[in-house]
Amino acid sequence: MKALRLVPAACVAPALAWAHAGQPVQPHDVWSAWEFDPGVVILLGVAALLYARGSRRETLFSTRRRAFFWTGWFALVVALISPLHPLGEALFSAHMVQHEVLMIVAAPLLILSRPLVTFLWGMPFEWRRVAGRWSKAEPVQRGWVFLTDPLTAWWLHAAAIWIWHAPVMFDLTLRSEAAHTAQHLSFFLSALLFWWALLYAHGRKSYGAGVLYVFTTAVHTSILGALLTFTPHIWYAAYGATAPSWGLTPLEDQQIGGLIMWVPASLVYLAAGLALFAAWLRESDLRVERASGAKQL
Repeated sequence: MKALRLVPAACVAPALAWAHAGQPVQPHDVWSAWEFDPGVVILLGVAALLYARGSRRETLFSTRRRAFFWTGWFALVVALISPLHPLGEALFSAHMVQHEVLMIVAAPLLILSRPLVTFLWGMPFEWRRVAGRWSKAEPVQRGWVFLTDPLTAWWLHAAAIWIWHAPVMFDLTLRSEAAHTAQHLSFFLSALLFWWALLYAHGRKSYGAGVLYVFTTAVHTSILGALLTFTPHIWYAAYGATAPSWGLTPLEDQQIGGLIMWVPASLVYLAAGLALFAAWLRESDLRVERASGAKQL
């Protein structure tokens, strides 16, 4: 809790890039290249404070859910504040690590923690009433049902990945901070919708379909990773001037980034697919048992 008390001071601090002041980070100063963007720090700080406050009030709170949340929250800190963020402007491979941390580490862990109720308990009473009325409004309910439909969430997440990896769009994120922020938001938010839709949107009934959606996501992201790995051409010219400082040719940097998207991400999707498949089998067995018991009665 002492660390959380330091959040307000960090929130009012200006955006800092300690070691590179607008220039791509170099190997000798990477460990000091932390970036404290006020917008990012404020959002992370508010989330941490609300969750810490709400977890003390929520009676059904579990240690496992707490571990999921704080691990996912720390993953966001690594992706958005640590030297990994400025390193992603110098190396395509580091940029890929950042994206994978957002989409296949932070997002599923935060969804597994189911933090929405905990956030509500962390709010003042009047805020909870306003949030409750807003969430029950018919347009909000309809929008939420649409966005968390597994097929909708799958398409949104797939579109975000492929559109932002188009060379013209990716190069734009390296020139424009607004585009860079939009890229990260679309990756993270679409990943949150994707994992929520698979795990909770339709309860246990969606486990079987979830296996299909996870498998197809693994396939199309692997295809993109393989294209980046095996293409003989440089897709993102901006890294041509920065990768050599790290002992890599631009093509080698791109190939490493493709492998990061391809192999580790595929393993995470495989593990998630197997977990959903096992849950689907357990639920099927329970349904058979319940049906047999009803017939006996």
